[in-house]
Amino acid sequence: MSKTRSSLALMAVLALSGAALSTAAMADRMGDGPMGGMGGPMAGLDFAAVDADKDGKITTAEMDAYRSAQVTAADADKDGKISAAELSAMHMARMQERAERMAARMIERHDADGDGMLTAAEMLTRPAPDRLFEMADIDGDGALSEAEIDAARERMAEMREGRGHGKGRGQHGGGFFNE
Repeated sequence: MSKTRSSLALMAVLALSGAALSTAAMADRMGDGPMGGMGGPMAGLDFAAVDADKDGKITTAEMDAYRSAQVTAADADKDGKISAAELSAMHMARMQERAERMAARMIERHDADGDGMLTAAEMLTRPAPDRLFEMADIDGDGALSEAEIDAARERMAEMREGRGHGKGRGQHGGGFFNE
């Protein structure tokens, strides 16, 4: 296989892996409770949205009002209860918003010709595919085994979680009503 084809194959694998890990990480950060999740009640909190009187401080009354508004917004059928389908719809809407922001940032960073879209050539400029391939090719044989790809995914996940850098799983992510 040519070096270019190898690079393209690796990019595809890493892109799919990254998307899967990102989606799993986002879902994990959502937590199970009203303010739960890996980061606890304040992780990812939109301060400006909660600070209703814009005095630069959040009171318990403002927090309660914010949470109440989030529950009301999630209750699509207005029956006073949040179903699994409503929770799923809320999470999917937030993930869609995040995906749109990520796509816009990618285009902003890599759109060399300024047409608002990315060509295959522009996509290949991020990050250096040959370097990624070399990093994942642990045994240096010029090919990636499934074990090497799994190990690369694990290293990426560890980097995202901040393992070994004083940041554990409990210090990242957002709660149920946080963005």
